[in-house]
Amino acid sequence: MIKQTFESEIGESYVKAVLPSGLQIFILEKPQYSSSYAIFGTKYGSIDTAFSVNGEKVCVPEGIAHFLEHKLFESEDGDAFTKYAETGGYANAFTSFDRTCYLFSCSDRFYDNLAILLNFVQSPYFTEQTVKKEQGIIGQEIRMYDDSPSWRVMFNMLLAMYREHPVRIDIAGTEESIAKIDAALLYKCYETFYNPSNMFICIAGNIDTDKALKQIESAIRPCECAELERITANEPDTVCSGYTEQSLEVAIPMFCFGYKETVEKPERTLKEKVCTSLLLEVLAGDASPLYARLVKEGLINDEFDSEYFTGYGYSSVIFSGESSDPKRVAAEISAEVERLKTEGIDKKLFSAVRRRMYGDAVRRFNNVEGIAMQMVDCAMSDCGLFDEIKYIKSVTSDDVYRRLSLLDNEKTVLSVINPKENGK
Repeated sequence: MIKQTFESEIGESYVKAVLPSGLQIFILEKPQYSSSYAIFGTKYGSIDTAFSVNGEKVCVPEGIAHFLEHKLFESEDGDAFTKYAETGGYANAFTSFDRTCYLFSCSDRFYDNLAILLNFVQSPYFTEQTVKKEQGIIGQEIRMYDDSPSWRVMFNMLLAMYREHPVRIDIAGTEESIAKIDAALLYKCYETFYNPSNMFICIAGNIDTDKALKQIESAIRPCECAELERITANEPDTVCSGYTEQSLEVAIPMFCFGYKETVEKPERTLKEKVCTSLLLEVLAGDASPLYARLVKEGLINDEFDSEYFTGYGYSSVIFSGESSDPKRVAAEISAEVERLKTEGIDKKLFSAVRRRMYGDAVRRFNNVEGIAMQMVDCAMSDCGLFDEIKYIKSVTSDDVYRRLSLLDNEKTVLSVINPKENGK
């Protein structure tokens, strides 16, 4: 085991260990806290539908990563949730575009809960009968999200923005795609992506690092490493359509307005992410002139938000919220982008935004769940837990200004969910 300790200027420290299998482990002790949080995750998400294993190209149905997450809680000797109920731990899991994570939180019996996590994530059990049953359950989930305005406004935008990249498809897949999943495919994906070399464990809270490392090391099962290569979609720079709309049960129109970024390399650096986050605060954060103007004119409410939406092979800037006039909001954002390109970044506003972002980054270390989730980001992007704070302190307004180039008003998509008229 390779073990390193990292310290920061804010008085926090953590341990990163790498087992011979390649499994990464991050642990940050919070002895003064009563709770602990642990995540066992894999770099495997909904976009991983085409890949190569030991030179063999494999294509799988959309939604299989999410399907696998559901099935992994089951085993021959019972359901993992039942075991957590006996220890008093709260358990959950999620699948996103690029990762799948299994987690628990507890205030007692941490090592018993950790044993459950280590066991069920490494114990796949799939049969044709249980797979068929799950197809019906996930089919209902897909139909439920089809009627969710907040879900549809986002994925309608992605469908209009991306032509080839699988980020355009719902994380759960479609009813047609999940019908193609069988036990053999689940085992194939499990053996490929649930290899320790592709996985990570992140822990924060009132625990003993050495005791946790010893328990993990003894529980990780030997596994032969495979040569895994993700196959990137050939995504064009242009969007499919600049506008898309749908009518659902909402009181006021909802919108997502996105800028598609040209992807020259599969992944963005942490510095690029920090600079873009700062840019969004300067451009449309609640201290910005644009935000004040939109609120004053009644065009947005406190649901308005922005994010840098990025992962392997895709990247975009997204503004979302509710508005009686989404097209006007989109036009105002576009105009503000062009104004900043011409006039530059207000240095006083930039300094204020950067100070607030630094404070927010420091405060996240007061929450064990937030710490564990940050560790997951570190495992996914191969960066340090304190690197974000370092970049926030060091980036300049010129660095942020240069990120404006990714906002091309010729590559935008506005997705709108309108209220149904007369119940139709």
